[in-house]
Amino acid sequence: MPEWWENEDFWKTTAPALFSAPRLESAATEVETAVKLLELEPEASILDLCCGPGRHSLEFSRRGLRVTGVDRNADYLRRARRRAKAEGLHVEFVREDMRRFSRPGAYDGAVNLWTSFGYFEDPEDDRRVARNLFDSLRPGGRLLMELRGKEALARIFRERDWHRCDDGTLLLEECRLLDDWSVVEGRWILVKDGQQKEFTHRIRFYSAVELKALLCEAGFASFHCFGTWDLKPYDHEAQRLLVLAGKPGSSESTGSG
Repeated sequence: MPEWWENEDFWKTTAPALFSAPRLESAATEVETAVKLLELEPEASILDLCCGPGRHSLEFSRRGLRVTGVDRNADYLRRARRRAKAEGLHVEFVREDMRRFSRPGAYDGAVNLWTSFGYFEDPEDDRRVARNLFDSLRPGGRLLMELRGKEALARIFRERDWHRCDDGTLLLEECRLLDDWSVVEGRWILVKDGQQKEFTHRIRFYSAVELKALLCEAGFASFHCFGTWDLKPYDHEAQRLLVLAGKPGSSESTGSG
């Protein structure tokens, strides 16, 4: 059976929920913060792994960076290419599975944003993605990951919730915890114009300590965690988990900071 993330209809149907107008507008400030954290100079190269419809990739390009956006969803990549062409932006968009994409030493920085991690049933696949990110960075390059941390999720967890999307779609959500808080299974029911679609997805969530350990195993070092995009501490009030990790230079050794 195909995995949930291989279902193109899931991504097309849930796009209004995943990419609301405020979320699209937030890309500019998020990229501004990412550029500072990654210490990217003009014309530096950056990898946007799991770029979706390109909201961050395009913003990086607007700032003069050389961008590669990678995603496996063909429809999202078509949208991203159309927007890039309309604005005269030069972005390389690549359709590939994140477990396979690797360009050794090609990038000054890399990002993996908006909980685009932990999709796979086998935890080894997450480790493979982390190694690919490590390998794709030049010595001294930096990675920024942004996701819902397990600690923040525990604080706000609700078994049932709902909201209405920008296009009028009603999203009903049921969640349950699996494998001792390792995985959250979500059942989404979307209703629009009298039509109903239902999807189930599973995501492995990480605490800050767990994600740092995974990245350290891949070779990363010099970790810093934040709880919001305005770089507040990752504490009991954290909204998101942002992890900044560095690839050691040729004279550095790995370790956790």
